[in-house]
Amino acid sequence: MRSALICISVLSLAAAGCSTASSSKKESTIYAAGEKASVGPLTYSITDTEMTQTLGDDPATARNAQERFYLVKVTVSNSSSSDQPIPAMTLVDDQGHSIAELADGANVPNWLGIVRKVGPTQTEQGFVVFDAPTKHYRLRLNDPFDEKEISIDVPLDFVHEQLKSVQAAPTELPELPAAKK
Repeated sequence: MRSALICISVLSLAAAGCSTASSSKKESTIYAAGEKASVGPLTYSITDTEMTQTLGDDPATARNAQERFYLVKVTVSNSSSSDQPIPAMTLVDDQGHSIAELADGANVPNWLGIVRKVGPTQTEQGFVVFDAPTKHYRLRLNDPFDEKEISIDVPLDFVHEQLKSVQAAPTELPELPAAKK
């Protein structure tokens, strides 16, 4: 009887520990675009974002987005004394849904690449690309299984959006009469 009570107590403590762990929220740090975010020896910064429906100007090789291409220009600096791999990055929306980086950089100017590294005390800069719905996102810089999530806010900004199907027709200014002397 006594051993049964001890077993029940141990099991109830274990169950309470599991429910507490599963209900706790993961700690995260979100930096503003333009701020520097450190993950180990790497320091990241978003320097620009662009959104477009297509990649490339040549109709024969242009790529069309399923949703919308997000091109995020990142700068990655290495503060260590050895080469460091630059891990894949992920877009995460406000509901927590993740979108993986595209592995194909065709028609992406200054594409950072998919297999990439940064040398000791060096900095790499380029675009990472995603095909995602129009929403607010943050760029997750570390593994989703890490204790603490580190990310940078990606502004939802249409300033750089390139809609190639909507182009204004060039207008000519009327010729003005010459001034009389």
